[in-house]
Amino acid sequence: MFVVGLTGGIGSGKSTVARLFADQGISSVDADELSREVVAPGSPALRAIAEHFGTEILLDSGALDRSQLRHLVFDEPEERKWLENLLHPLIADLIQLGLQQCSSKYCLLVSPLLLETDQHKFVDRILVVDVNEETQIGRTLERDGGNTTTTRAIITTQMKRETRLQKADDVLNNEQSPVTLREAVEHLHNRYLQMAEKANE
Repeated sequence: MFVVGLTGGIGSGKSTVARLFADQGISSVDADELSREVVAPGSPALRAIAEHFGTEILLDSGALDRSQLRHLVFDEPEERKWLENLLHPLIADLIQLGLQQCSSKYCLLVSPLLLETDQHKFVDRILVVDVNEETQIGRTLERDGGNTTTTRAIITTQMKRETRLQKADDVLNNEQSPVTLREAVEHLHNRYLQMAEKANE
């Protein structure tokens, strides 16, 4: 299976781009969705998190309070490392399973941490969705609420924009009109179809 890794900083529009590829019939594995799955109520990972951080990290429903956890780990690099060591291998296993089950001509792996983790080893090509930092902040606040300081802190923990762009095979500017963006995705889709066909020969 030919796999394209779709990544970009927070608020860059990865989900929007993934939907445009879905319109072309392309399936995707979403690492963010899988990261929620591994900490579902009753999961071993959630029990470990509650033991480590205390049960106040849980909502009344028993689900993980992701917002509170985010604040805790972004302020404490050692805590973030502990959490990553717990979750990243579990997420990687689910990613591999999802890619094996992918039935479209090629598959997308959508992940904000594609390049910061070993997830990039699962892909044949890297597509970076790119916007400037102010656009990232504006879109994130509009989508998630929160505040500018926390959003900037999240951006700081992610790979620098320049480094991400250097690692990209393809770059998609997501500060253009929806029509232009759709056309750019269609162009990339046709290229990836050719690459997938060649890879499968």
